Amino acid sequence: MVKESAVLGPEPTPVRGVPIALSGQRLRVLEYVRAHSPVRVSDAAAALDLHPNTVREHLDAVTGLGLVERTTKATPGRGRPAGLYWASAADPAVAVRDYAGLASALAGHLARTSAHPERDARAAGVEWGHELVDEHRRPDGDPRQYVLDVLTRLGFAPTEEAAPDAGRGIALRRCPLLDAARRYPAIVCQVHLGIVEGVLERLGVRNRQGLDLIPFAEPGACRLFLPDPVVRHDD
Repeated sequence: MVKESAVLGPEPTPVRGVPIALSGQRLRVLEYVRAHSPVRVSDAAAALDLHPNTVREHLDAVTGLGLVERTTKATPGRGRPAGLYWASAADPAVAVRDYAGLASALAGHLARTSAHPERDARAAGVEWGHELVDEHRRPDGDPRQYVLDVLTRLGFAPTEEAAPDAGRGIALRRCPLLDAARRYPAIVCQVHLGIVEGVLERLGVRNRQGLDLIPFAEPGACRLFLPDPVVRHDD
């Protein structure tokens, strides 16, 4: 029996749940709308093998949660206008999908047009890191912990776990742009490294020697290395 090799790299960052837990059947209806918008009740009922009244009830419920939007389309003859449902822009799954698609498109554009795509990607990440610090009150505490907090907010699930072949470092267990990173690792991962560099720079950490990110370094994670020690220099 051949043992399957472990997949290197992190898992995708999960989409945050909706405010109210959905039943399995209701979630099936929502997923169908996400994949096939715009959707008619009759089409969804046939595809999901559910009664149209049941589908309509579920659609009305997720519409009330703001996850689906509804409009009507006039039909030939004297019948009642048909309802059409599509995934709302407020749906977290749609926002994440659209964001990831945009990131992938921009990474592809940079790969095709830039003479120095990795350098430009890292520079863009540095600017992003600056903005992340500027959007919040500059902390007075440990800059290393602040970096971990930023990465947590962005969905990287950082954990300080030692790896047999990688030393200590920080394991990044999730990636909010995993598909784009697998297609353009030299670009997307440089953006992520640049974010950390920009945060450290904004926090007054002058010594950034040793800062590095190894994409898909091990089963279940990328590996980030921070300068040691991470020391703030207040002017």
